[in-house]
Amino acid sequence: MLYIYDSGLACGSAPVSARPQTKAASFSMVKFLIALCLLLAGYPAFTQVDKQSELFRAILAKDSLLFDVGFNTCALSQFETLLSESFEFYHDVDGISGKAKFLKDLRSGLCGNPSGYQARRELLPESTEVYALRRKSGQAEVYGAIQTGVHRFFEKQSGKPEQFGSSARFTHLWLLEQGEWKLSRSFSYEHIRKQPEQGTAPRFTDDADVEAWLKEKKVPVLGIGVIEGGRLKHIQVFGNLATGVSAPYNTLFNVASLTKPVTALVALKLVSAGKWNLDEPLYHYWTDPDVADDPRSKKLSTRMILSHQSGFPNWRWMNADKKLGFQFDPGTGYQYSGEGFEYLRKALEHKFKKSLQQLAGELIFTPLRMSDTRYVWDAQVDTARLAHAYDKDGKPYETVKRQTPNAADDLLTTIEDYGNFLLSVMNGEGLSQTVFDDMISPQVASSRGKHFGLGFEIYDLGQGDYALSHGGSDKGVQTIVFLFPKTKQGLLIFTNSDTGVQVYETLLKHYLGHKGIQIVDIETK
Repeated sequence: MLYIYDSGLACGSAPVSARPQTKAASFSMVKFLIALCLLLAGYPAFTQVDKQSELFRAILAKDSLLFDVGFNTCALSQFETLLSESFEFYHDVDGISGKAKFLKDLRSGLCGNPSGYQARRELLPESTEVYALRRKSGQAEVYGAIQTGVHRFFEKQSGKPEQFGSSARFTHLWLLEQGEWKLSRSFSYEHIRKQPEQGTAPRFTDDADVEAWLKEKKVPVLGIGVIEGGRLKHIQVFGNLATGVSAPYNTLFNVASLTKPVTALVALKLVSAGKWNLDEPLYHYWTDPDVADDPRSKKLSTRMILSHQSGFPNWRWMNADKKLGFQFDPGTGYQYSGEGFEYLRKALEHKFKKSLQQLAGELIFTPLRMSDTRYVWDAQVDTARLAHAYDKDGKPYETVKRQTPNAADDLLTTIEDYGNFLLSVMNGEGLSQTVFDDMISPQVASSRGKHFGLGFEIYDLGQGDYALSHGGSDKGVQTIVFLFPKTKQGLLIFTNSDTGVQVYETLLKHYLGHKGIQIVDIETK
């Protein structure tokens, strides 16, 4: 039985003091609340949708527009467009509001307070669940979705630092109206002035200070991903995509050379499947015309390329003649090379008669549901979520829009997608034990006492502990990731500015503690 009270709702048998308030809601509202009670009770007709599904991503994108763009910046025109005309708001303290009253209260309250009081809402992404509403059991047609989760509210007065205000649970009913998602009902309840648990990942206590710090460093957008206990436990994106437009949690970043580990895993998965050989000469499948007459081209192997022992420069255009050439015999030294990865791409594509985008899609992107990750620019790129690249003076670079894959550069992805990719690497998914061991084993000395394995650089942290790492650096891109397979930890840092590297040390120490200090010491000694 469903009971509606002045202060909220309840399911099941009514307590002695219950006073049913069925007049407080329309018949359609009652139907929704009955469905909600069944959902919360674990009724088998309701199953949480996968967090990589299009529906989940669509609802999270609308949530970001509603709060990150609308509520947090008081862009009420944006907020209003996402509310259904029949919108109703149920609050466990402030009662019930229709659309007109709700918007009026916002305009005259939070968004019109002469004292300079401001409020900011932050969603805890890991708390969010989405449930599909369908026309009929067993049918695919979705007409609505129920979103539940936990959010935090921060308060700020003029001239004072931002402070935590409260956390609350929420339930949203989203309906498709003429093909557009609209928020029809909103419940906000269990408001407490205590920060909810988020695992053990440390967080900046004042996001406003982080935003100010980023402005000082001239970093428009910063993305953070924290892996703990073998799970992606925390995602946070700071900054603005444009003036007044907050960067959402699923911001798209160009991650520059973080492309290389993905390409490496394509090759390593093929090796594990018995379809490719780490040490077979690549000339069986491809020889670059620039080195066709050089006998050293017959020595090149996948192992050499993934560990940067190809003998090639980083890029051929760095040579005086702009042609590809060997700087030393393959397999006899270390030289970081994007050309090597491109050489491998062409060999793979000639062997399998598929583009690198197709191979990665089959082996990595589709299995891991990395729907926001791609080597090429296509119609699926959501430009509204793209973090454009900026130089040290805050001037934008021209956006790179590759039509063919580059095995070494310009991958588009999100913190969540790449974090899930790193988890698969950590767990050795799709890799034989022999190949995994080769990947994490030093193949060649690189710099500062480090070594390259296959696709990742290796930090020796002592007592058997180690980190796998890779960075990305390009015009308007500074990115870096770390994996700690022994302790099942990891950290992702994405920025969209030439100055992004300036935030690394602080973030490494903040999120990784002693391990972060060790890494900084290795890089600065």
